[in-house]
Amino acid sequence: MFALYKKELATYFHSLIAYLVIVVFLIIISLFLWVFPTEYNVLNFGYANLDSFFLITPIVFLFLIPAISMRLFAEEKKSGTIELLFTRPLSEIEIIAAKYLAGFSLILIALLPTIIYVFTVYRYSFPISNIDLGVIWGSYLGLLLLAAAFLAVGIFASSLTDNQIVAFLISVSISAFAYLGFEIIYSLDLFGQFDLFVKTLGIQAHYSSMRRGVIDLRDLIYFLSISAMFLLFTHTILTKRKW
Repeated sequence: MFALYKKELATYFHSLIAYLVIVVFLIIISLFLWVFPTEYNVLNFGYANLDSFFLITPIVFLFLIPAISMRLFAEEKKSGTIELLFTRPLSEIEIIAAKYLAGFSLILIALLPTIIYVFTVYRYSFPISNIDLGVIWGSYLGLLLLAAAFLAVGIFASSLTDNQIVAFLISVSISAFAYLGFEIIYSLDLFGQFDLFVKTLGIQAHYSSMRRGVIDLRDLIYFLSISAMFLLFTHTILTKRKW
């Protein structure tokens, strides 16, 4: 499994995918945080925190993570190498895990340079270090769990088709609904006393909780369950090829 993981990760860096993902992500986030004169600009916000970063990044991830994951199985199907892949002495679960971990590693690498934002706000706050690092690290954990959930959705979408664009669109649609859809339904006040329950079905409610620095076991279980569920769906789709 580790050999397949290294191969998948190397594939990203042997093409332009990894470099484009990292550069595009950092440019978009940096422009909103430090350049564009919007409500998300840290310098105009008036407080030493990174709330804007943790608000913008999930929206960027809605498009960036499907772009990372769309090739994972769709490309194998289109090129006809998927049967060769499954002749390896690896189970479907190991193959899915290797591809999943490779995609997650790329996301982690893209996030690592943003630590400089933490250092910058920490160093230039007044007085120096007048920021809540506990909230920031809790928010990073929430962001990683959110990314893991989006990636699981993306791998599932990639397993459904041999067309990468279709996989991208399916992944964006499911992820956007999971992140924003339940919030919109909640705002419509359609279900009365069940509205709050509907809201908790969405990713944003649990991510927002962690963004406040609150590490709740229910939020951890939620994100792990979402990721596991879509990876299980992927496993089911791939095993159908034997039927």
